[in-house]
Amino acid sequence: MSAKALYDSLHPLEVHLLAALFSQSTALSDAKLVELTPLEPSQISMALGWLQAKSCIQTDSETITHLVGLTDVGRGYLTSGSPAEWILLTCGEATQQGSSLTVKDLQAKDLFQPTELSRAIGLLKKEGAIQMVSGGAIETTGTPSPTTEKLKTLLRKLETATEELSSFSAEDRALLKQFSVKRGNANEPFRIEERVERAYTLTAEGQAVAKLCRPGATEEISQLTPEMLKDGTWRNKPFRKYTINLPPPRVASGRRHPYREFLDLVKRRLVSMGFQEMRGPLVETEFWDMDALYMPQFHPARAIHDVYFVKNPQHADKIAEPFLSRVAEAHEKGGTSGSTGWGYQYDRERARRLVLRSQGTAVSARTLAANPLVPGKYFSIARCFRYDQVDATHASDFYQVEGIVLGEDINFRTLLGLLTLFAKEMAQAKESKFLPAYFPFTEPSVELHVRHPRLGWMELGGAGLFRPEVTYPLGVTVPVIAWGLGLDRMAMMALGLQDIRDLFSVDLEKVRTMRGRFS
Repeated sequence: MSAKALYDSLHPLEVHLLAALFSQSTALSDAKLVELTPLEPSQISMALGWLQAKSCIQTDSETITHLVGLTDVGRGYLTSGSPAEWILLTCGEATQQGSSLTVKDLQAKDLFQPTELSRAIGLLKKEGAIQMVSGGAIETTGTPSPTTEKLKTLLRKLETATEELSSFSAEDRALLKQFSVKRGNANEPFRIEERVERAYTLTAEGQAVAKLCRPGATEEISQLTPEMLKDGTWRNKPFRKYTINLPPPRVASGRRHPYREFLDLVKRRLVSMGFQEMRGPLVETEFWDMDALYMPQFHPARAIHDVYFVKNPQHADKIAEPFLSRVAEAHEKGGTSGSTGWGYQYDRERARRLVLRSQGTAVSARTLAANPLVPGKYFSIARCFRYDQVDATHASDFYQVEGIVLGEDINFRTLLGLLTLFAKEMAQAKESKFLPAYFPFTEPSVELHVRHPRLGWMELGGAGLFRPEVTYPLGVTVPVIAWGLGLDRMAMMALGLQDIRDLFSVDLEKVRTMRGRFS
């Protein structure tokens, strides 16, 4: 860009700085520019950044100064004394009155945070100013605390103004750093701040542009007003040139969250295939979440490490009959399914225990018990909760697309065809495969896996043919195929994400630019 073109693109703030730098033969600091121009420090800082980006100025020198001052905590110490000073005074008064104070007594006065008191007590014990006696009481020894006295002196010295850290002795500097605000600990009396002062000079390109600065250039007009047109003053005003090459500001129009768009798409496609939506509660009983699915009560998935239990209330009022009795009989002896059952004493009280729904199959169990249509197709987009280690492909709460199809002619081949369709149409997966699996409530069972372009093969969920021990107690005697697939992972595939946590990102820019192949 030529000097003339660059000059035409300058903001009046930049012109002010170029004129000031051009008028001096030495480098100018931020403070000196404040003196030489009518600009505010914030305006100077902004304009300096613009000029550096345009290679018109360069940094000549940089000086770093550390300043120390008081925080609100430190000003409070000036009034009530530091924790160590207060402990010595309070415990000394108690000793004179023939009584004693424990650490709990000091904490009960609620003047300082427990962490402040704990550190102060440790310091005073180390310096021999206090001692702990029987019963956990604190006694003063009469020995002074050098650190407490130095803190008092430093607090008074910094009461009215900040000081350069280098002006203190090495011993005082160490104490100031020890009791200064740090990351993760803002409850300190001192704050050490870093002040960077830079001096700037013009570059060769900046010199060429500065020579074009004319008197009155800093008073350029950017907008033509009706008053100027009326009185004709616009003829003598310098107008700032428009730059039509700059990109316009982007308008962030409102839209649905990309993951919500994906969930709506899944729902529309299932409804278009003739599926009816089924619903169920997030807080579920162990009966519908596990028992009705022929999962024995001693199954390891029922441990607190896999399922979230509700604290209050812990149990539901009752379980509907005849389903409770039928399921109990299926667990104990197999019921009317032709099975021998699990062969244990079924605990009806535990069946009422409340948990957060751990699998969408609980919704299918409730639907089977509600006299569904035969033949019939049902689906649910169910929010589920499991105790899991969060990483790129796992979350502690997630969506499952749960579905069942029941009818006289339903078989395992029907299930595999549906799963293949889901992998292609919803997850947008180019490759998918089935692996044998085991679930207490289906036989045979499979897992659907798809290949992620970066993460490799990952499981989408399980599926299978419901066992008679599940369907017969719920009043269904025809074959039923069922599946529960992880919608979050399917969305990762469709949206081109590498981390499941990005589905719930708080980064608005990432959310705005997130686009799926389905949109």
